[in-house]
Amino acid sequence: MTTPAVDPAPLDPLPPVPLMPPDAVAPDAQFGVHGEGGEPTHVPVQATCANCGTTLLGPHCYACGQPVKGMVRHLSSILADAADTILNIDSRIFRTVWPLYFRPGYLTNEYFDGRRVRYVTPFRLYFFLSILAFFLMQFAIGDVNFGNAGNDGDDAIAKAKTAQEVTQRRDEAIAGLKQAQSLTPDAGKRGVDKAIEKIQKKADKRLQYLKKVEEAKAKGESAPPDPNSDDLNFIADKTWDPKANPVHLGGPKFLDDKITQMLEHAKDNMAKLGKDPKPLVLGAIGSLPQVLFVLMPLFALLLKIFYVFKRRLYMEHMIVALHSHAFIFLSLLLLVLVGMAKAWAQGVAPWLVGILNLLLFVIGCWLPIYLFLMQKKVYKQGWIMTSLKYAMIGTCYTVLIAFCAAAAFLVSLATV
Repeated sequence: MTTPAVDPAPLDPLPPVPLMPPDAVAPDAQFGVHGEGGEPTHVPVQATCANCGTTLLGPHCYACGQPVKGMVRHLSSILADAADTILNIDSRIFRTVWPLYFRPGYLTNEYFDGRRVRYVTPFRLYFFLSILAFFLMQFAIGDVNFGNAGNDGDDAIAKAKTAQEVTQRRDEAIAGLKQAQSLTPDAGKRGVDKAIEKIQKKADKRLQYLKKVEEAKAKGESAPPDPNSDDLNFIADKTWDPKANPVHLGGPKFLDDKITQMLEHAKDNMAKLGKDPKPLVLGAIGSLPQVLFVLMPLFALLLKIFYVFKRRLYMEHMIVALHSHAFIFLSLLLLVLVGMAKAWAQGVAPWLVGILNLLLFVIGCWLPIYLFLMQKKVYKQGWIMTSLKYAMIGTCYTVLIAFCAAAAFLVSLATV
């Protein structure tokens, strides 16, 4: 009895042949065969790649990679694909924002467990919320009055060159405030008294400085630098000047000239800062997204260092950083929205102000609590170790943010 031969290399079954949709079938091929009773029968036509002729199994050819959809189609379809490519924002945003804000660490753990397609990707979520938050912040600040109204008397006293000028300007400012106080209801008189006290202190401080200047002149010494001057003093008792004392670093001349130009621009902006700081504030806020984008890899590096024994990849810590910053931007977005609602309620519905103040307090408190719970749920350590690492990481990152925010303000001061 012989055993039938077994094929050593059986053929794999062919993949199912995809069929073209009815609207893509040629009219003359749809009714090419007749069934029983002479009724025409639909004959589906096989879909192939227009570039290499391979059978298509999806929206892209698996052989050459060419997509089925090209640029020759309706503009609305192209714009929808562009928005999805850049922002990836669709119905997934609603499934993403809720757990992002109310379930610490949930999105990150879902991503690590492989359940990713139902949510907006971490980078696009961060990108979308950062743009939205800072756009709204700039819009809200655009309605804020940064004017220095009521401080003209203070500025005049600070710029006075003699004791007589200080006394005259002080008396004029106080007389104007007292006249306004006589017309002010009793509830507002306390604020006027504080303004008078502030002017008196500023005048006394200016008189003390002018007295030191007179004493220095009597001794034949140079006068101490004016604390209210708009000049930039890099060296004690020596005022920087773009012409008499330009920057000289010993490098290329164009670099020295550029730095001198920026310092001169910063000096002009410092003179305008007390009168209208809005352009500088908007410039500093406009640079914060770039600052935080640069700092985010450093935050991931801090997580990598403090959780080195968890043996996680750096990109895993980067996902944690992206979700953390996305939550921070969402919190900023809510704070700005509630702040705008509070400003509206003060004139229209005063009874809402207390509720909105409470909401601002809750949002502010939830921010550090969320980040702490997120760190514990993602890295799964005990409360004590999580608390210690959270405090150390938070301190280091706060110092980095403060340093970079100051640098961003200086850059805006020299460039805006």
